[in-house]
Amino acid sequence: MKRKLLAFAIGTALVTVLAACGGGTDTSQNGGAQAGDPQKIVSQKCSTCHGGNLEGSVGPNLQKIGSKYSKDEILNIIKNGKGGMPAGVISGKDAEKVAEWLAAKK
Repeated sequence: MKRKLLAFAIGTALVTVLAACGGGTDTSQNGGAQAGDPQKIVSQKCSTCHGGNLEGSVGPNLQKIGSKYSKDEILNIIKNGKGGMPAGVISGKDAEKVAEWLAAKK
């Protein structure tokens, strides 16, 4: 009984984290409200794991990520994932704008 409960709890936590860090579509291709506003994109798609002020939570602190990674390196992480971050949370032009915005955070 304890094993089943533990497996259920771990499964639920995993689904919650993956759902919070991903989902949605690339709104830059379908005219959504997010297109062009990297701060809003990050707020809606990344804050669950990286915190509302990018201070870190489940994911790392991103407040000065531009001093560690270039725009291209950040874009690569967004596209391909890294560590516990899933690939493709943001895509297309939205990903490029977010990478540029984050790269300026030094």
